[in-house]
Amino acid sequence: MIDILVGGFYGDEGKGKIGSYIALKDMPEMAVRTGGINAGHTIVSEGKPYHLRTIPSAFLNKKSKLVLAPGSLIRMDVLSKEMAETNCSDRLMIDPHAAVITETEVNDEKTNAFLSGEVGSTVQGVGSAESKRILRKLKLAGEYEELSKYLVDVPELVSDAVEKGKQVFVEGTQGHLLSLYHGKYPYVTSRNTMSSGILSEVGVGPKHVGEIIVVFKAFITRVGGGPLDGELSQEESERLGVVEYGVVTGRKRRVSLFDADLARKIARINSATQIAITKLDTKFKEAYKIREYDKLPDEAKSWLNEIEKKIGVKITLIGTGEDALDIIDLRNK
Repeated sequence: MIDILVGGFYGDEGKGKIGSYIALKDMPEMAVRTGGINAGHTIVSEGKPYHLRTIPSAFLNKKSKLVLAPGSLIRMDVLSKEMAETNCSDRLMIDPHAAVITETEVNDEKTNAFLSGEVGSTVQGVGSAESKRILRKLKLAGEYEELSKYLVDVPELVSDAVEKGKQVFVEGTQGHLLSLYHGKYPYVTSRNTMSSGILSEVGVGPKHVGEIIVVFKAFITRVGGGPLDGELSQEESERLGVVEYGVVTGRKRRVSLFDADLARKIARINSATQIAITKLDTKFKEAYKIREYDKLPDEAKSWLNEIEKKIGVKITLIGTGEDALDIIDLRNK
């Protein structure tokens, strides 16, 4: 079966943490990452942080094949750096249709005042590359000799695995509200970030999908321009202890409180079967690093029960600390 991880709000929800935990606990045959290098996923294992923009968060599981989807976008320098950091070159696979971003695309965005200014793009060249891919001008991974030993037909690989009863984990990037089709245009990214869009980037249909896990943080953050309902002032964010910075850009994230009604809508559109909540320990300090539900403070339990009822989908994974294993796992309860 195929399980899909989807970002719930504007990205920054902790998909890297949830993805790495699932990889360690569920031992999927392979982990497929979609999206581009403008999305950073943070993983902390045994005190060591990893900030990944290309390699799947499942790299912590040494037995999982690590796969870059045909719909993904890579950059050679970022890929090489992360391969070295994660020591995963012997199990990395790249579809020949994955697109390659060069300095030309990055410079195109850096010099575009609309993207770098008003929209607040990460200016990593992703939008420029996507537009060139649509115009059939962008070079793909299959055209790079240095990538030849990693090339594999990913749709065939994934289909073969699920037909043999193997587990495949697909890691989406960014968040639903940044979708080109479903976000607040033009303050969006250049692709469809919801569950169906993630599947299309892998190159498989919904027939073999098992779980769709939508990740929400215990509060909402956003980097860049565009509307953010209920946005808190910097002073209020600091008072609540919810000041964060983007992995890719280093920019301070804008903050608002959790919106259960919005979460319900997003869960419904993505056909969520499970909800993961991260940063519970930021909202409830006493929850820090707790890994058993019964040990949570009553206030945290009440809040989780309330939002679960409003969203209408079971909360199965709860993040309570920075380590990949700082998770309360309720999937079999």
